[in-house]
Amino acid sequence: MTMSKKGSRPITVDGTGFRWQLSHRPGDDRAPLTFAVERAENPGSVLMVSLPCGRPDNHVGERTIAVRPGLVAGCIRQAVKQGWNATQRGPVFTLKLTEDELTTHLGEPPKYLIPFLWGMIPEGGTIKDLPRATQIWTRDNQA
Repeated sequence: MTMSKKGSRPITVDGTGFRWQLSHRPGDDRAPLTFAVERAENPGSVLMVSLPCGRPDNHVGERTIAVRPGLVAGCIRQAVKQGWNATQRGPVFTLKLTEDELTTHLGEPPKYLIPFLWGMIPEGGTIKDLPRATQIWTRDNQA
């Protein structure tokens, strides 16, 4: 298996170039947020990382996070320690993160977001925390 170059993002970890991208929507709103990683030059085995949260586009209100380069780099290092050889062709190497591992890679507890009709609400927040909505109007009460 090789990744599509379209939509992938470059990252360098410990002097080695990689490409990573969020996995496509599986059609199951309860599916975890996943991303794939492979070497930028001479790709071998693909790393598939599964996070303990939902995708940002889920419709069931599962909490989610933003995947940032620091998290990706930490997952690459963890996978290498667990035996992933990015230069050797072979089956997909799966890394399923726990909540504690996610916290370790982020350097702090995750700041979860809850998908909402008009955007993302920080976990524990309210509708007032939506970045784009300042007022909600009904169809009968439009300005």
